Amino acid sequence: MRFLTPFDVKTKPEKKYCFFLKNKIKYIDYKNPKFLIKFLNERGEILPRRITGTSKKFQKRLTKAIKRCKQIGLLPYITDRLR
Repeated sequence: MRFLTPFDVKTKPEKKYCFFLKNKIKYIDYKNPKFLIKFLNERGEILPRRITGTSKKFQKRLTKAIKRCKQIGLLPYITDRLR
């Protein structure tokens, strides 16, 4: 069976980078839910480092900021469709 378009085989996956190091962000503000939504999935769960590409230091800060934002009621704990 022949295909109309050839397959694209990548030998090396694209390297992930830390969003915070690249943009020189030093402080993650927990009072900005629009920014923090980028790092949540549709159910409101925090995305892991292997998916977002953030460094360990900033992933801890990000987790803490998201949890604080949820605690004061700016973000929901669980939802069906967040975005």
